[in-house]
Amino acid sequence: MAEAAAGKKVIVKVKRQATPKEAAHWEEFALNWRPSMNVIICLRDIAENPVTSDGKPTTPITYDSNCLEEICGSCAMLINGRARMACSALVDSLEQPIRIEPLTKFPVVRDLSVDRQFMFESLKRVKAWIPIDGTYDLGEGPRMSPEVQEKGYPLSNCITCGNCLEVCPQVNDHNGFMGAAIFSQVRLFNMHPTGKMHAAERLKAAMGHGGIEDCANAQNCVKACPKGIPLTESLAEVNREAWRQALFGWLVG
Repeated sequence: MAEAAAGKKVIVKVKRQATPKEAAHWEEFALNWRPSMNVIICLRDIAENPVTSDGKPTTPITYDSNCLEEICGSCAMLINGRARMACSALVDSLEQPIRIEPLTKFPVVRDLSVDRQFMFESLKRVKAWIPIDGTYDLGEGPRMSPEVQEKGYPLSNCITCGNCLEVCPQVNDHNGFMGAAIFSQVRLFNMHPTGKMHAAERLKAAMGHGGIEDCANAQNCVKACPKGIPLTESLAEVNREAWRQALFGWLVG
């Protein structure tokens, strides 16, 4: 069995693009298999020996990664056509040849690396933070009940990977829908005792261009989320609050 494993190969096909303006092309690699191998290890092995399966020298694959434990969200990519994290995509559970591509809803920087600036700008639009400047000398802040903590904790697990935007049909060049992750953060910060002070501003942003009304309820997002965040619940909740503010804005506060 050890001898068989020693000769086992992992066939990987990577969609490459040297610059945003250049045409994409595919390269195939034959890598030595080893136990507990994931897609990041495949990309690292290619970097150590950047030679295609037909013996052609090439360059290491450009990709983003950091934590290697599904926390940072940076290694999101398409693996066999599915948006997922490369660090948790185990080779033994994937059909070969393993096809690796960059996410399609964000501009390609190079190879598998994409620019997620759209997500970060959207988070700024909805003020996805708790403002505390100037409040540090006011003593303890308002208490958060265990019930609210329990409801908010799953929402705080968002790693801004972009998988939910990748699988959403409403995220496209025509309407600018901000995506489920953004509205889930609106819900999270609006339920915080201090964050509620800016709830109206967040809901106003959520009703703007690319806002909550553009959600078509495809529900792909909740299936693609690597952290199991109840994104459809967040979309429904923010939609209700947005309508409530639109009709009875003076009651929201």
